[in-house]
Amino acid sequence: MNLNIIYQDDYLVAIDKPAGLLVHRSMLDKHETQFALQLVRDQINQHVFPVHRLDRPTSGVLVFALSPEIARLLGEQFSTQQVFKRYLAIVRGHAPLAGEIDYALKEQLDKIADKKAKQDKEAQSAQTLYTRLQTFELPFAVSRYPSARYSLMGLEPKTGRKHQLRRHLGHINHPIVGDTTHGDGKHNQFLKQQYQFSGLALTCQSMEILHPVTYKKVLFNCEPAAHITELLAHWGLAHDDLKKITSHSKIEDTAVNE
Repeated sequence: MNLNIIYQDDYLVAIDKPAGLLVHRSMLDKHETQFALQLVRDQINQHVFPVHRLDRPTSGVLVFALSPEIARLLGEQFSTQQVFKRYLAIVRGHAPLAGEIDYALKEQLDKIADKKAKQDKEAQSAQTLYTRLQTFELPFAVSRYPSARYSLMGLEPKTGRKHQLRRHLGHINHPIVGDTTHGDGKHNQFLKQQYQFSGLALTCQSMEILHPVTYKKVLFNCEPAAHITELLAHWGLAHDDLKKITSHSKIEDTAVNE
């Protein structure tokens, strides 16, 4: 598998991670043989070092450092919330136009991977800015309503908690479609049967960092995953129109706090 490299210099490399690909080897799937870290290493023929995470079902911008020192410097930017990240998501229902979700999250621990971790940690503060980019209404009665409603959302997490976006959108009753843990099973099944849609409708579309050597801002961009653009095309949103409505400035410039 050749990955799409969207940026590379002597210090770091950024790729467009496909949905379904693990970032690195994990106890959660001992039988998996392909990982982004190893694939990038083999593709550019040098060691790479992870600096942040991207969930397996989430596609989009993923950055690796090319040395331990650069990994440390970039890791500090992520841990101190200096990295701008913008995601696209399709959610159930017609969400509010804009706002901020400020809802603390307890750390989700895995029985295998986090067996030795402290089990009684307090909930951690978590904030996500959002804006509604487009709404859709389909003539299908999925649950008790006569039509099925969805929204295309722009999301900017200000913190980096595990599964933050999926949990935050579920918290405001607009779960991300395709989410089998925090989502709506009826709508997931409907989209699979009606549009052959599978996977999570979440992609990291852009990320901005301060380059650890040049100290200049670097912006990485990638296209939304194919399974997302194909679903939107079924609903009448063409690729060119999608690019127009997702090329806005940062949400924090226009968001209305709730």
